[in-house]
Amino acid sequence: MKQTDLSKMPIEYLVARFAEIGVAQDQALLGGQVAKFNGLFNQMVELSNELKNRDGDQRRALASLYQHPNIQVRLKAAIHTREVFPVEARRQIEAIAESHWMPQAGDAGMALAIMDGDLKLTGIKPE
Repeated sequence: MKQTDLSKMPIEYLVARFAEIGVAQDQALLGGQVAKFNGLFNQMVELSNELKNRDGDQRRALASLYQHPNIQVRLKAAIHTREVFPVEARRQIEAIAESHWMPQAGDAGMALAIMDGDLKLTGIKPE
């Protein structure tokens, strides 16, 4: 879906689509489908950017996914709401890291390292 299409969609649709993409990402991860995951990642970023650009930064609507049954959906919702709900999003990410449910726990740990500026853990070299 192109971003121009997203601009016409209601927030409720975008949140539901975000969850669908998260579930599909989880399935792609489990199936080792890297190319599929990458395409889904790009779709999720477009969707998140659309919500961010809406009046009042509507990424806040993604917080409704913090209780989603799929761990990938919860993780991505928390990552994409860090700027609007820093405390709540961090709690979600910490809980996922502590769950040891891989690969999401590993991704959550990396997200926490980046949030804390501990780039040694991520392999990212500071400029």
